[in-house]
Amino acid sequence: MKLRARATKIGKVRFTSHRDAARMWERALRRAGLPVAFTEGFTPRAKISFGLALPTGAESIAEYVDIELQRDIAEADVDLTTLPARLSGALPNGFDVLAAVVRDAGADSLQEAVTSCTWQLWSPQLTADDHHEACRLLESSELVLERERKGKRSADDVRPMLIDLRPDPTGDRLIADLVTIGRALRPAELAELAYPRVDSREVRALRTHQWLDADGARREVIPLPSDVDVSALAVLA
Repeated sequence: MKLRARATKIGKVRFTSHRDAARMWERALRRAGLPVAFTEGFTPRAKISFGLALPTGAESIAEYVDIELQRDIAEADVDLTTLPARLSGALPNGFDVLAAVVRDAGADSLQEAVTSCTWQLWSPQLTADDHHEACRLLESSELVLERERKGKRSADDVRPMLIDLRPDPTGDRLIADLVTIGRALRPAELAELAYPRVDSREVRALRTHQWLDADGARREVIPLPSDVDVSALAVLA
């Protein structure tokens, strides 16, 4: 049986790399006593996998972890209602498990299935006018950005990676829907384009959703439980 959990990465832990976060999860699963399956060989590792990597320094309330349990464990053996609190108690501050479900048999990996993400961008140096001005990027037919990969620089048109930009209801943040297929546009790169007068390193980013395509409509990997206040989580970030 495989489980899929939705979790946060908020606060100081945002500076933890993807690899270090994976190690923290492995330790937390041991502390929680979850019967996780392990690989074979000289250095067995827990059979867990992660969704799209979160850029170091960014925060999220929509991180996903797939956990494979030992073969003799059935769905009835795991209490999914108490599992989020059980795992949260074993993880460092800033990591909180919001929901856990049984992963559908044969479901694609998250790297293959997720087609877009929603982000919030903000900074004390930015105003509502800055966020409204940033939305004008959607009017451009082309947005060329200098990018470096493996020591080589290239000029890429990133306009096709922008689905939508809009201020949040308070006007304090920019909400961005970005394509994740191919070489995705990172939030820091969007900040560089959206806020030319501000150092993009000063702009904070929060991932709020990862989306799947379901017959032309998008749906969340795991919807937030009704008792979770999204606005409160966003304020904490």
